[in-house]
This record gives sequence, structure tokens and C-alpha cells, in this order.
Amino acid sequence: MFEKLTLPIRPRRNRKSPAIRGLVSETVLTPADFIYPLFIHEDETNDPIESMPGCHRWSLAGLVGEVGRAYEVGVRAVVFFPKIEEDLKTPKGEECYNDDGLVPRAIKAVKEAYPDVVVITDVALDPYNSDGHDGIVEKTKDGDLKIVNDETVKVLCKQALCHAKAGADIVSPSDMMDGRIGAIRATLDRYHFEEVSILSYTAKYASAYYGPFRGALDSAPKAGDKKTYQMDPANSREALREAELDIAEGADMVMVKPAGPYLDIIRIIRDSVDVPIAAYQVSGEYLMIKSAAKDGWVDEEKVAMESLLGIKRAGADMILTYFAKDVAARLQAG
Repeated sequence: MFEKLTLPIRPRRNRKSPAIRGLVSETVLTPADFIYPLFIHEDETNDPIESMPGCHRWSLAGLVGEVGRAYEVGVRAVVFFPKIEEDLKTPKGEECYNDDGLVPRAIKAVKEAYPDVVVITDVALDPYNSDGHDGIVEKTKDGDLKIVNDETVKVLCKQALCHAKAGADIVSPSDMMDGRIGAIRATLDRYHFEEVSILSYTAKYASAYYGPFRGALDSAPKAGDKKTYQMDPANSREALREAELDIAEGADMVMVKPAGPYLDIIRIIRDSVDVPIAAYQVSGEYLMIKSAAKDGWVDEEKVAMESLLGIKRAGADMILTYFAKDVAARLQAG
């Protein structure tokens, strides 16, 4: 006869029912945690994106409709990514600060329909740059490409100001140029947009996970890569240095991108700074879950939920995810 174990400590007692598991749960996802990335274009159609199943390039009317559907399930923050027509792209990306451009009109349309939705805008040149880079490209004497920092920052300031004038609540520089947070903060304040926040892409890595996104916007570099301005995936201490600099320059929130492969970076920054942290579950992460689920290898709903829970558990206060609307609906339904 097996002698009964004497165990005064049994961790399983805290897992024995759904109600008890709920009482001791350390991390809780809610729709308020999500920022919903949305693609827009000038067309009047809402076109499915082949590289990102379930996502669309929205017309302005379609955008307002999708924001409304997300709003109904509790998502209160959105960020826009524009697909710009080729004939509007230039080496210096001047279209990015056109007050009548696609993004300013999208901001106005959404704020008119849903005034309390938080509208965030991407500040970078790659959708507008004929070279496909986040900054202005020059050639060196040896014929190599160089992304010029300070001239790019001047254009980014104009872009951020354009978005602020249109009604953006938060501008989000994703370019990774040095000093751009301080320059944008000074520009916004100079023109009396002190209330417009800055969410900085602080630790944006030169990642292979971005591929489907670039296909959605047709914004891949025409030549070269982004390794001279986006971070080396091998580095972690550098992320903390970037965070400290951005906060000192006036960032209200900082971001880690991608999220899933860089949970350690989220935690390093969370343990070191007091400002809110965003994490971006990028297109490659999204597509892998979608593709595996389509082939029946994983349960999309459960894996998506678990991946987002892991990002929040690592220390993210808010998550940019293409699953935002669907997961929020499931959370709302209980």
C-alpha cells in the first residue's frame, strides 16, 4: 500500500478551479491594452492584403468603419500606416508633411466619427521615400548608401507637426534616427502642441520579421538594408541606452519592436524605466500564427491569446497587434 505523501505546500491548490485560477492570476489582458494597426490607401476599395490574411488596405470610409467595429469591442487606440502612390514618392519624402495628404485626412475622418479614439501616427519616411528607407539617402564617394541623420530629422519634425495639426493624439517616430525625439518635442512645443504625446520606437531591431508589412505598404528598401539605423538583434544593453536617451529627450512612452522574439528586452526596459512601454507584435509574428492555424497545426485563438499574454507578462503596458479587434471581441464575450 502506497504511503500518502505529507506535503504542506501544494502549489496545485491554487490551480484547482477556474475561479481560483482567476483569483491568483498575475496578468490580465483587456481590450484597453491594444493598439490596432491599420493600413490605408487612396483607393475607394478595401483590399485584402495577401501577405497578411485578415488585414486590409482601407479606404477612408472603410477605415472609419473598421475603427467603429474595433470601438464596439473596446479597442480605443489605433495607428495608421499609409500606402503612398508611387508618383508621390521622392528622395526626401516631401509628401509626408502634406497637410492634405492621406494621413492627415485619415486622422480628421476618424476623430470626427470617434472623438475619443486615440489616434496614433507613424512618423518615418519609408512610405514616402522613393528609396524605401526611413531616412534620406545619399551616396558616399565609394558609391555606398548612407542614411543621413540630421537632414532626415528636420523632415520628421515637419511630418510630426503636420499630424499634430490634423488632430493626432500621439505621434510615433519609427525611424530610429539619433536625436529625433528631442527635435520633434521642441517642434511640437514651439507650435503650441504641448499636449501631443510622443511614443518612441526606442528599441526597433533590424528584424527579418517585418517582411509581410513591407509587402503591405510596398515600402521595402530599393537598395541596401536598415542595419545602420535599426538595432542589431544581438544587442540588449544598447536598448536600455536608447530608452534612457529617448526619455531624456521627452518621449512619453517607449516601444520595443518586434515583441515576441524580444521579450527579454521588454523586461530589461521595464525594470529600468518608469514610463509606459509599448510592444509591437509585428507582421511576421502575426503571419506565422495565421499560417500555422490555417494548416491545422495550432489553434489560432489560443496561440494568439497566449502570445499576447506573454508580451504583457514581460512588462508591456500596451500592445500593437493585428489581432486587436478579434482578441478584444473574445475578451469582451468572456
